[in-house]
Amino acid sequence: MLLSPPKATNLSWAHLHCSSMAGRRALKAVLIDLSGTLHIEDTAVPGAQDALNRLRQAPVAVTFVTNTTKESKRHLLDRLRRLNFDVQEKEIFTSLSAARSLLEQKQHRPLLLVDDGALEDFTGIDTSEPNAVVFGLAPDHFNYQTLNKAFRMILDGAPLIAIHKARYYKRKDGLALGPGPFVTGLEYATDCKATVVGKPEKTFFTQALSDLGCSPDEAVMIGDDARDDVSGAQNVGMLGILVRTGKYREGDENKINPPPHLTCDSFPAAVEHILQKLL
Repeated sequence: MLLSPPKATNLSWAHLHCSSMAGRRALKAVLIDLSGTLHIEDTAVPGAQDALNRLRQAPVAVTFVTNTTKESKRHLLDRLRRLNFDVQEKEIFTSLSAARSLLEQKQHRPLLLVDDGALEDFTGIDTSEPNAVVFGLAPDHFNYQTLNKAFRMILDGAPLIAIHKARYYKRKDGLALGPGPFVTGLEYATDCKATVVGKPEKTFFTQALSDLGCSPDEAVMIGDDARDDVSGAQNVGMLGILVRTGKYREGDENKINPPPHLTCDSFPAAVEHILQKLL
């Protein structure tokens, strides 16, 4: 069976489902994670393209929300189109975009610890004499010298801005460390707290929903990360659907409270649930 309900005590899933939907408005938007949900690097999740096409036939807005910091929005769009996903650039909302907006708002000059492939999303940002540290996933730059430079800047008062704090993500060769452990290390060493701009932060989800013109109770989020995707979305009032692809590990659905609205095998199963039960 593809779909499995969240575990509950004393109440049946059917009752929980009906109760959760009773006070909700009609579904207007579906937010979709990318890496681990639609694809893993250059391999699409089986059936994901057809499922997305089916979802687009429904009367809902679709947007893609991603924490990826290893590639610019343009590179990400190229990758998705090579995998035959029907995606437009304006439909992608990234944590890189949110980080850039924050830098512009605060007029920071950042030390950009991001992958070279993501730098173009910061074109035009002044990086001379940096007075802020912006931290993304940049494996080629995670060496002692660079991290120590960031450490000293933060000690001298520079704010630490984390594009996101994911613990790990899924590559084709297995799980790999995300930026979260390194950001946490800098927080520990400097006795400061990072400003996080990507998922699971409330401002990230509310901005994505604002762009769509809908409220949280009119939207559902699909993702492979129980904490960042599902719990983050549910904390702002959305429904969250967890898929067992990408970084998912057995039991992840039990690590958040409230549990996911639904846990299912893959993105196509999530779409089927939305089409059959939420519209």
